[in-house]
Amino acid sequence: MAAQVLAAVTVSSPSSGSDVTTPFTLAASASSCSSQAISAMGYSFDNSANTTIVDSTSFAVSITAPTGAHTLHVKSWGNGGASCVTDVAIIVTGGTSAPVSVSDAVSVISPSSGANVTSPFTLTASAPTCAGNQTAAMGYSFDNSTSTTIVDAPSINTFVTAAGGMHTLHVKAWGNGGGSCDTDIVVSVTAPANAAVVPTGAVSVSALQALKTWHAVTDSAASGTSSGSNSLVGVPAYSGTARQFVTAFTNGGNERYYVSFGDDTQSTNFLYDTWVYLTNSSSQLGNLEMDMNQTMPNGQTAIFGFQCDGYNGTWDYTANKGTPQNPIDAWVKSTAPCNPRNWSINTWHHVQVSYSRDGSGNITYNAVWFDDIQQNIHVTVNSAFALGWAPALVTNFQIDGLGSSGTTTVYLDDLTVYRW
Repeated sequence: MAAQVLAAVTVSSPSSGSDVTTPFTLAASASSCSSQAISAMGYSFDNSANTTIVDSTSFAVSITAPTGAHTLHVKSWGNGGASCVTDVAIIVTGGTSAPVSVSDAVSVISPSSGANVTSPFTLTASAPTCAGNQTAAMGYSFDNSTSTTIVDAPSINTFVTAAGGMHTLHVKAWGNGGGSCDTDIVVSVTAPANAAVVPTGAVSVSALQALKTWHAVTDSAASGTSSGSNSLVGVPAYSGTARQFVTAFTNGGNERYYVSFGDDTQSTNFLYDTWVYLTNSSSQLGNLEMDMNQTMPNGQTAIFGFQCDGYNGTWDYTANKGTPQNPIDAWVKSTAPCNPRNWSINTWHHVQVSYSRDGSGNITYNAVWFDDIQQNIHVTVNSAFALGWAPALVTNFQIDGLGSSGTTTVYLDDLTVYRW
């Protein structure tokens, strides 16, 4: 068996070095990862950046794979951000055919193929049946992306954000008998003026707010106390499924919500893209923090910290003013203005943040877009931390209270991270 990180993932089947016939059953479990409780498991093949996530501490799934020799990476993530992996070498031989993909079984009402659309645009589609069976779910993806946004319904009516240019939009359905269906449409997307640019071929992981493995923890660096809960809701929702965060605090306490969504160590450029909805409780918001953490090839973690600072009225970014081994985590004010208490309430706001890094964890915060208006940051700081993490991609959404006590309600939707 190949190297295993912390021996935290047990693969019951298949055994390393075995011959398997596609499709084959993968059975695995993990009781802990780096002494942390398991929040999710997953698997990927070879050098693929696409990891299938399973919201459980164990799973047994049927997997279809191309014939030939492969390395199957079976993974787990701890609730504190750690990640663990066991690699299994297998040789896949041909077997029974996978369910046939049936084209043109999905009815796309809007947009029509060949249409010119402005991002974000409305996607409306339906598929009552697929391959002779009742539709269990639908979804969509762009071009050659391996990331598909899933909707657990036989219809879709949602806003879709896309980079400018010509794209093929794959609108999909899956039947409850295992069949898959697909209709492809071509759209020409016009991005808003000064919109964030995502290059062709970038990897995107979308609908992160819909993952079932979000966790909440009190920020120990804050002076007060906090407690939080989060859940999926249909109203208000930008894409159809938003995540609601309800945070109670005393003395300016902060609550951090986080989720793991991959383990790519190689990408060096990122665009954080989401929609945020505030209520009349926004008067009790101190800061609204939107972070991403990535383990780098050298084993250190790059922390891309970014927040709308209601105390100073600026967008702030994270810098390590110490060393990776002896870090001093600090917030640095930019010249770009922001105060969450000034955001309009009961409406959706579009937030995008662009940043990049080098191999030593020197991070360049490029720009932030608020409701499609660009504000340049253009600063480079070191933000590398020797945390001892295995490969992981983690995003945080932190809500900081303002005042002696209170309760805030904030919604997050259509959270997508692009990387290249």
